[in-house]
Amino acid sequence: MKSIKTILILFSIIIIAQCTKEDDKTFKISTDAVGKLDKTSLARDLDLIYENDSVVRDTIQSNFGNGSSKIKIYEKGGALLLTLTPNTDSIPTIQNVLINDKRFKTDKGISIESTFKDIQEKYEIKKIITSINNVIILLKDSDIYFTIDKAQLPDNLRYQANTNIEAVQIPDAAKIKYLMVGWD
Repeated sequence: MKSIKTILILFSIIIIAQCTKEDDKTFKISTDAVGKLDKTSLARDLDLIYENDSVVRDTIQSNFGNGSSKIKIYEKGGALLLTLTPNTDSIPTIQNVLINDKRFKTDKGISIESTFKDIQEKYEIKKIITSINNVIILLKDSDIYFTIDKAQLPDNLRYQANTNIEAVQIPDAAKIKYLMVGWD
């Protein structure tokens, strides 16, 4: 009888512990969500979503009726968390999310403090796009993408805008300049 009672008590403790363990998504990045924000969040609802934070809209754009071109989300302490770009639909949702705070991490542990080697070890790279000053890394089956400054590349690749850069040419220690999520 005592062993059954002990098993029931242990089982109850385990159930209670599992129920109280809450998965904090405040700083998690996935394909469908960035922290409190998800793919279907409306731009007009940002004040509700971030009621404990500060939402700063570009007032010049808002006054001319074009909607806000950039919306910045600041933590109450003043730290910039996210820079959001809404789409231009009649009911705008968020199109792009720029991660500004190092506490945000992907489900595979990548943050703005990670390196190209970290990206390669955790994700499959779909495509690398070269621009004048940056290299953009697109991931397979993900809306998350990374930008690396060309200053992180070898000298012979920095000053050529039309050069196709391959993953093997990017140094492992190259730091992430921007971590973004782009939703259609």
